[in-house]
Amino acid sequence: MEALKTNFTVDAKGLACPMPIVRTKKAINDLNPGEVLEVLATDKGSKADIQAWSKSSGHQYLGTIEEGDVLKHYIRKASANEEREATKFEPVASNDELQKELDSDSDIVVIDVREPAEFAFGHIPNAVSIPFGELEERIGELNKDKKIYVVCRTGSRSDMASQTLAEKGFSNVINVVPGMSQWNGPTEAKVN
Repeated sequence: MEALKTNFTVDAKGLACPMPIVRTKKAINDLNPGEVLEVLATDKGSKADIQAWSKSSGHQYLGTIEEGDVLKHYIRKASANEEREATKFEPVASNDELQKELDSDSDIVVIDVREPAEFAFGHIPNAVSIPFGELEERIGELNKDKKIYVVCRTGSRSDMASQTLAEKGFSNVINVVPGMSQWNGPTEAKVN
């Protein structure tokens, strides 16, 4: 395949969520409308993250090319009338608020949208693993009548996942911030 013409490249290889998005947001601010940004990442979750962020911010996600372990993401900067501030999902719950819900035996569902390897090394007991990149295709597994708490590592992917669920008609969705990076409650691991 012939090399794609880009205006700037961001190297986010070796960085975990939310850093590929943080670096992408910073770099795209320095581009002119219509210019193309290439983001190099090794975090498998970055494809779904960058796709969702592009959609919510008005920038055009062009696609991703996989070369070995490296994902090359391409985003076209929106013009001023297309661009918008990426929305933040409300409502939000703290880790402590989620722990209180779990302690009270409330009839809730906890969805963990991190990648399978992240989930395997430690997750909230009884959490359902649905990686963010699989959410739309697996949405039928979820009950719209349940109160759903969405968790990831930092609250970034879970924010975008919560927005996706709300757009699909889920009305009782809560994003958990800061998520597993600062979770002090019980965890389970599924690593052999």
